[in-house]
Amino acid sequence: MPDIHAPRSWLFAPGHDEKLLRKVFAAGGDEVILDLEDAVPADLKERARAMVTEVVSTQRCWVRVNRANTPECERDLAAVAGKVAGIRVPKVESAAEVAWIAERAKDVPLDCTVESARGVHAAYEIASAPACTLLSYGGLDLAADLGIQGGDQETLYARSHLVIAARSAGKPPPSDGIYPRLDDDAGLRREAEAARRIGFFGKSAIHPRQVPIIHEVFRPKVEELEWARQVMEAFEKAGGAATKTSSGEFVDRPVAERARRLLQAAEQ
Repeated sequence: MPDIHAPRSWLFAPGHDEKLLRKVFAAGGDEVILDLEDAVPADLKERARAMVTEVVSTQRCWVRVNRANTPECERDLAAVAGKVAGIRVPKVESAAEVAWIAERAKDVPLDCTVESARGVHAAYEIASAPACTLLSYGGLDLAADLGIQGGDQETLYARSHLVIAARSAGKPPPSDGIYPRLDDDAGLRREAEAARRIGFFGKSAIHPRQVPIIHEVFRPKVEELEWARQVMEAFEKAGGAATKTSSGEFVDRPVAERARRLLQAAEQ
């Protein structure tokens, strides 16, 4: 399986919308996800599957399939598994569900979305599944499952738990879910910044206008990169011993590791 780096943006397009299926690939998202799940009405699932199957034969993209252990998902995987860059698996609640998908999509990267109380509870188990490549967060479904409106503070435990689960399992940072208010750029920015502060990297988008804001938030800032370079220069000059930068900031191995990751993210 190829080495997968977490993208800044995942841009969704519903699988039954012919116009959007044509336009989404020129909209600037780091990764495109063609949706066969929530965005597609039940009576259009077969049409969407046929349309997406045609598109993935000529375009690099990911596909969000229907929930594991369902006939719809089985049909999705039979149609696209060998043709896509990866599969986003919705509403994952156990490692067994990851394994069920993997059996039908061998050697395909899987982005496992946690969006229920049971999923949050099992997040480390899911992240540790051999076939799980990435974790993502589904805030709207989780809020519905919990019977709350959502919000940064209200879902802080669940989101932080995903970050810790991914790190503990040796997987990349999880990506944040969609922001549903298309005309609220400030709200999108606030939500993306809050996600980045607690350890997320990247965010899903449902409209191209959201992509530049997401990219700006998750792109390392100039001042961050300058800080990281100063830290690494001081740490390497000290031969890996505790030291300080030219501005007087204390540097030890954990500080240097954070700086190294920032520089690595900028390169990717």
